[in-house]
Amino acid sequence: MLTVRGVSASGYRSLRSIRFPVDVLSVFIGANGVGKTNLYRALELLQSAAAGTLTRDLAMEGGMDSALWAGKRKLGDKACITLSAELFDPEGGSVPLTYEVEIGLVQQYVTDQGHRVAMGAAFVQEAQIKREALLQSTGRRPVTLLDRVGAKGFARGLDGRKQELAAGLLATETALSALKDAAAFPELDLVRRTLLGWRFHHDFRTDKDSALRRPCLAVTTPTLSSDAGDLAAVFATLAHIRQDTADLEDAVADAFPGARLVIPEPDRFARFGIIFPDYPKRVFEAAELSDGTLRYLALAGALLAYRLPPFIALNEPETSLHPDLIEPLARMIAKASERTQVWLVTHSERLADALGREHHSRCHRVVKRDGATWIDGLKLFGAFEDED
Repeated sequence: MLTVRGVSASGYRSLRSIRFPVDVLSVFIGANGVGKTNLYRALELLQSAAAGTLTRDLAMEGGMDSALWAGKRKLGDKACITLSAELFDPEGGSVPLTYEVEIGLVQQYVTDQGHRVAMGAAFVQEAQIKREALLQSTGRRPVTLLDRVGAKGFARGLDGRKQELAAGLLATETALSALKDAAAFPELDLVRRTLLGWRFHHDFRTDKDSALRRPCLAVTTPTLSSDAGDLAAVFATLAHIRQDTADLEDAVADAFPGARLVIPEPDRFARFGIIFPDYPKRVFEAAELSDGTLRYLALAGALLAYRLPPFIALNEPETSLHPDLIEPLARMIAKASERTQVWLVTHSERLADALGREHHSRCHRVVKRDGATWIDGLKLFGAFEDED
């Protein structure tokens, strides 16, 4: 899998135009309303491009009218959203790759009866893929591996020859999701698998009907799902397949001194519970745990699983946690960053400070500048001041 080196987004909500580097551990802090969540959502939309759900996901968040940059535009600026990710192999197995996708409004014409009709294979108010590209940096001139404008374009095969895109590619489909021949297009396949492997964790449900509070099917589960509904299976995989729960036990003891996580041998279902020191003979099962305790355990499953995804994004992970859990959470995040990339946005100065101590990582402050989301210390060319 590839590592993320940088991300850029323009025309999306409060992201007028921004490009920022991504580190092993990237921490962003800011007040409400400055656009931290839009940075997070831009990453999710890049994954949607790989999954083939980009236009559907934009429709679910209100459509292009809601998603487009709402501020002032210069004369000639296009009403479109552009997202890109710079990816590389930290072990030097492949040269850097940059994937970019541009989403815009459907072109329309008006009939003699005054009806608006979409041009191309899309509905009138539906987002449309305007352009896609995959570039490979060779040190000289970048090699174009994918170039798509509208429905036309080409992908460069393993032999270096250009192959025209299939005529059946819809205006709402990304070529990244449609071209699935790994043998013919290995770089496209690598980028797609990398993006699909990303995990996004936010707003874990902990209400009484939450999947977190119920047993789950006992299936070997090395990586936690985004909604954490398979948390019990992740714990059971660590305990009974890998047979190594040292980091998990340390994280529980760090957060709840004297407590012990109980992970019974699964039958058809996997379960877990906690024994607290005040009640040494009583196992409190998931359905009985407090919201904060359960949320902390879900974060432990995300950050300490048997196999971590290539990239983990956390949106305000401190939500619903007792202040005493902030430092243990920071230690878990720092531990996970030894095995994968971790990217998070937070309101919590305490969490940001704790991460600075545990990992010596710099926290970047998200601000609003002339109505647009920006990051303090970020230069226009996409590097931070102390990284020149």
